[in-house]
Amino acid sequence: MSAAASITREQVLAWLEDVKDPEVPVLSVVELGVVRDVLLDEDRVTVEITPTYSGCPALQVMEEDIIAALATHGVHDVKVRIVFREAWTTAWMSDEAREKLRAYGIAPPLVSVNDDTTLVPLRRARIIACPRCGSHRTVLKSEFGSTACKSIHACLECREPFDHFKDL
Repeated sequence: MSAAASITREQVLAWLEDVKDPEVPVLSVVELGVVRDVLLDEDRVTVEITPTYSGCPALQVMEEDIIAALATHGVHDVKVRIVFREAWTTAWMSDEAREKLRAYGIAPPLVSVNDDTTLVPLRRARIIACPRCGSHRTVLKSEFGSTACKSIHACLECREPFDHFKDL
């Protein structure tokens, strides 16, 4: 009997909490909502993931980290399947992930932009609260931040720049 036959989906998800997003290392791939499903059979564990966007440069690192994390628990026959049937959305992020982003100094996205995977209109001129001091006196400095999923803002109160995780 293989290791895959004696584990549960919940165990695999718990182990994957140790796999951090390479671009936002305060979040696990589970909290971020990238892990979409875990499939078990007698010989293999298949982890389905949806990247935050189709050209995500961290995708290969996530895949390698998932395989390595499961190997530390004796699971060596692992397949990571990339699924694009639904586009990733910030609605898939956990509430804990949003709070961790704020504590890390990144303004989190709204709770949900859209409850399905249809096209989402771009929203401009929104007021983003500063994750450091909570002020709403902030300005957008650039739509393009340190990664494709973030924009750069500045707080007029504490005068600190900060990233905002875009609402997708």
